Amino acid sequence: MNNKNIDEILKILGETYPEAKCALQFRSPYELLLATILSAQCTDVRVNKVTSELYKKFNTPEKILELTEHELGEKIKSCGLYRNKSKNILAMSRVLVKDYNGEVPGSMEELLKLPGVGRKTANVVLSNAFGIPAIAVDTHVFRVSNRLGIAKGSTPGKVEMELMNNIPRNMWSITHHYLIWHGRRICKSRKPDCERCPLALNCDYFSNEADTKMK
Repeated sequence: MNNKNIDEILKILGETYPEAKCALQFRSPYELLLATILSAQCTDVRVNKVTSELYKKFNTPEKILELTEHELGEKIKSCGLYRNKSKNILAMSRVLVKDYNGEVPGSMEELLKLPGVGRKTANVVLSNAFGIPAIAVDTHVFRVSNRLGIAKGSTPGKVEMELMNNIPRNMWSITHHYLIWHGRRICKSRKPDCERCPLALNCDYFSNEADTKMK
């Protein structure tokens, strides 16, 4: 796919989702970091319900560390995988207090040192909490990028690198949100709604499906 086609796709996505933004609710880098950890295999809607209660009292690493692993697990239970998430959140919070004066670091290198934090989580925090251009490849970004053809990769890491190469740096963060919204609303996992997709004529997946039906 050439740059002209990618520019057209980005233009259409921007017109289709002008309100695209991070769906997780947060007021600080720490709140976003914790919410992003909770969002693994959980909807943002559910995470926001849990954090709206949790953050009334426990919204800093110091305050979270007042909880035991069991107590925190009970508060985040509905997000799923709560035992592992509780363990990682507490371990991450201890490192922040011990090594970073309770502040979330603003670099990929330092974020990856935190327990339970991978590239996707780090990119979400860098982009949305610190305004640093980044592309977080979740299941929606991975799927939609491959279907459209703007990034072909067998792993999230490869898709991230291709997207960074194919998309202007100043568009990285907003493109991440465009692809998530498109994946949730139209280009769904089991059955993409190609008939009402504004990107159908620019999409590798749609073209391949059309070719297959014609044979």
